[in-house]
Amino acid sequence: MLSNSSTSSSATAKLSSADKFKLHNICHLLTRRFLGFYTKDAGVVYRKNMGILRKLICQESTTFKNVWTTHSTSPIAYQSGKIYFDNYRCCVSSVTPEPRIIYQMPACSKSEKIEDALLLECPVGGVLPRPSDYKPSLAVLTAHNWLFRLSASTGEILERVYLTSQCKFRYLSWDTTQEIMVVKSVQCKVPAAAGQAGIQQSVLFFFAVFRVLPLSFIGMLEIDKKIFGNSVTDASMSHQMLIVMHSVGLVRLYSFQSISEKFMTQQVDLEHECNWNGKAGIVGKYPFGVPCNIKITDTPDLLFEVSSLENTFQIGGYPWHYIITPNKKSQRGIFHVCSLKDHTLAKNGIQDMKCCSLEPDWISFHPDSSGRILHVGPNLIKILKLKETDSVTEQQEVKEEFILQAHRENDVNNSVTVTSSGRVVKKRINLLDDDPERETFKIVDYEDELDLLSVVTVAHLGGDGAAHLDLHCNENGTLLKHIVFGEPWDVTYSHEVYFDRNVVLHIEQKPNRIFSCYVYQMVCGSSREGEDVRKHKRERRFCKKMGRTFECF
Repeated sequence: MLSNSSTSSSATAKLSSADKFKLHNICHLLTRRFLGFYTKDAGVVYRKNMGILRKLICQESTTFKNVWTTHSTSPIAYQSGKIYFDNYRCCVSSVTPEPRIIYQMPACSKSEKIEDALLLECPVGGVLPRPSDYKPSLAVLTAHNWLFRLSASTGEILERVYLTSQCKFRYLSWDTTQEIMVVKSVQCKVPAAAGQAGIQQSVLFFFAVFRVLPLSFIGMLEIDKKIFGNSVTDASMSHQMLIVMHSVGLVRLYSFQSISEKFMTQQVDLEHECNWNGKAGIVGKYPFGVPCNIKITDTPDLLFEVSSLENTFQIGGYPWHYIITPNKKSQRGIFHVCSLKDHTLAKNGIQDMKCCSLEPDWISFHPDSSGRILHVGPNLIKILKLKETDSVTEQQEVKEEFILQAHRENDVNNSVTVTSSGRVVKKRINLLDDDPERETFKIVDYEDELDLLSVVTVAHLGGDGAAHLDLHCNENGTLLKHIVFGEPWDVTYSHEVYFDRNVVLHIEQKPNRIFSCYVYQMVCGSSREGEDVRKHKRERRFCKKMGRTFECF
């Protein structure tokens, strides 16, 4: 039960708005919402609702129950309450107590297989040309170079764009989230006959760039070794920057806007007629496709260059900083936090956990856009923050905000052997930081709507791997909820865990391409009911829907 607290109006008047929010329990929040306190701004209502949900999730009596499980021979993907099977051709809801198939697309040939997908959601501002544009949809890329926009609720094709026969496109990503989408090709290879004739391939990749909702074509460009250098190994686009990686560890950044303005040979629009290289056709229609209308003929102006081991490079923080690993093998696992303005190393900017583990530690800017830094090792999670130390030089210092540690009793094990003479010999064995016998952090993520850090921790209990999900306050690291996974956890398998509002999803890839999906949902009840669920073996039944078998509990 939730206790109902009250405070006097005079005391409340002296509190800040943040303190007022903390005083309101769920009953107060629901009452104020009913009375219309938050009707002036839809965003406020939404945030209050998420605050209520967070309180419910973190209650001691709330549990998460494995409601159903299924298996597949093809990869399983998850996005915003929907689970996708059969390469995105089957969509199942994750929010219903029993599996509900939202849509099932007809079987297709291998050439029509969906390679990658992105969820498109309605933009906040602007009037859109079609009613369907206001509803969530899925941008999918097929093996035969078609870009489709599908209805997220029916799977119906809303828009279709044929790309080109010039290369093989494989990947979809965001340049600017929910605004600009990038379609990237696989690495171009020289045909066998051309290779025998001594012809070398200088073009490595193609990028097709689109603005979404409404869908429009910005341009296509190629990454050519003749322009960017023979050491180019990879490239990507993010935040209107073209990022080019080199084999020597160099990372170079160029402005995509500057490139498109300087090197665009012709601006074209989807579904409009176009003449290109002596051929006429409609842009985006088969077989014409979209032309490579950004032809880079000279090296673009360089925005930024840095050398880093394995091309690892991140930008973030306030003011702007970047994180690299010095370009030496001996520096693996050591991270430098430097100012983007003048490459100055921040005070305490060298971060080294000195891990002894099979899986290395990793570092990134916090996904909550706070400018903080997340440094994750096998048994340690550090939340770091940049703070100004000198107002004149504007130098920043990296300071620890809080630390999360795995629960471990002993750092060393003793091996005991008995010789033939009966003498007992003890040997000290140092275990790896991510040894299966020790509690180890495996997955760390951030739930933005509830402002919670989710941490998956694994340890071996009685020979089997066991995992649990801990929910921590993103502000101070306080442990708020402990969720135990019912299925065993094999550390040699690949795992993904999604915590999305009141649903926890565990996707596991076993040998021989067997994928398993475990769906957990929030159950509000007494703490005794939660204990009964954990102690007693649950009844299970099998149901078959549209040819897919689900195990329900």
